[in-house]
Amino acid sequence: MVEHKDIRLSLPSKGPLGQAALDLLADCGLKVDKTHPRQYAACIPALPSVTVLHQRPGDIVVSVRDGSVDFGITGMDLVAERGGDNGALLVLHDALGFGQCALSLAVPESWEEVRTLVDLRAHARAMDRPLRVATKFPRLTGDFLARHQIRPYGLVDAEGALEVAPTIGYADMISDLVSTGQTLRNNRLRPLEDGVILRSQATLIANRAALKRRPKVLTIARLLLEYIEAHSRADDHVAVFANIRGSSPRSIAERMFALETLGGLEGPTVSPVIVRGENGGWYAVHIVVRRDCLFGAISDLRSIGGSGVVVAPVSYIFEEEPDRCQAMMAALAEQQ
Repeated sequence: MVEHKDIRLSLPSKGPLGQAALDLLADCGLKVDKTHPRQYAACIPALPSVTVLHQRPGDIVVSVRDGSVDFGITGMDLVAERGGDNGALLVLHDALGFGQCALSLAVPESWEEVRTLVDLRAHARAMDRPLRVATKFPRLTGDFLARHQIRPYGLVDAEGALEVAPTIGYADMISDLVSTGQTLRNNRLRPLEDGVILRSQATLIANRAALKRRPKVLTIARLLLEYIEAHSRADDHVAVFANIRGSSPRSIAERMFALETLGGLEGPTVSPVIVRGENGGWYAVHIVVRRDCLFGAISDLRSIGGSGVVVAPVSYIFEEEPDRCQAMMAALAEQQ
């Protein structure tokens, strides 16, 4: 493990994955301050002990694995391909909500009889030479082909666009990341129906030794997970405020509990409204509801006398310790 004093978080240096990682952190209240686009290092004002580095997605995995970086955000496909088997790398969050794609086998459209892995197995055995598969993921692809008894085969290490490999002739088919599939179609390729090797999206990873040996790194891991989870929970919810007339907070709460949309997270908050004069009996209610249930909640509030309804976005919903924090601590307690 490489020793360093600062706490380091690596983000993808460019492309959609890099911008999406910056957007996620900003949405979570952890905006990255990078004063110049060519600047190598940046900071997160909310986490002053953290230095942000920008690397290629594949290099992030290697850096976190060898300990020169404590945390990284990159694709699960690269983590699975380059993360190693010695447990040096720990996945803290495997579904950050962006960068969705699938590592898939794709064959030329002219192979009309090859639709499934069973078809591919028969096709490979009928060839007079090993099946050539171009890929940037030799470990995952080789394991998948062997597991499904696709043989004989040979992996072709390729750089750049893999989709042209069958057309040029240096490979028979490809194993590559697919999102919409349009690039495959443009190059007259077709994914196998059951040829998905791995479904991937952006993930947060950490160096296991740093988490175990350096308490400040573990503290930052908890903060990152807390903010990401709280923001994720809040993203699908809104806060609803309304005024309702009633005899007591309990009577209003009972009317709200009778309607499924008005239960809130644990129950409504009901507090008296101070009005001028003697016309009392008004209470303010506050609930958090799912965004897709908002109009039903507003209709139900009106049905029990609610008025002056105000809807506000929710930035965070902090509850008990996130499951992913507990999973991290359990993983660190395991013998290596």
